[in-house]
Amino acid sequence: MGTVYVFLANGFEEIEGLTQVDLLRRAGLPVKTVGVGAAIIKGAHDIPVTADVTGQGFTLPDDADMVVFPGGSVGTDNLLASAMVAEVLAEAARRDIYITAICAAPTVLHQAGLLAGKRVTAFPSYQSKLTGCTVTGGPVEVDGKIITARSAGVALAFGHALITALAGKAKADAEIASLYPQDGPVLG
Repeated sequence: MGTVYVFLANGFEEIEGLTQVDLLRRAGLPVKTVGVGAAIIKGAHDIPVTADVTGQGFTLPDDADMVVFPGGSVGTDNLLASAMVAEVLAEAARRDIYITAICAAPTVLHQAGLLAGKRVTAFPSYQSKLTGCTVTGGPVEVDGKIITARSAGVALAFGHALITALAGKAKADAEIASLYPQDGPVLG
């Protein structure tokens, strides 16, 4: 099993990035966080996170099976401005590995030319920026090796889709069920 690389840029939405790291590791999948521009990245809510790998000089390792891009408006702007992120996306596409993004971050995939003809979703105010693809507005969309999600509110569903892609639906179902050992999700 290869490694999942989660790219954290200053201003990233913590629930969108760290939920994925947590869920993937619970599922026994190797995960590394990559700090875009620094080793310590501050999330949208000023939570500092020490990345496993600094993005300075980073190239996508041979063991990569998936790349994950959390959103947040400032975090997404910082992803869009990163030449390293653009290079990683080009290499991930060339290798045909999973490329995933949540909330505003599907615009990063769009800028890289990866969404043409795909079914995708994104945060509502970013949906109009995605042209040349079918924007559903759904919670999570899986189209081949592209996986997108709408917002922080669907972080668990996004994680389920990522685990399903790499380890199968049974494993994903079991990991999500383990978070709700008796009654299922409590939402109110």
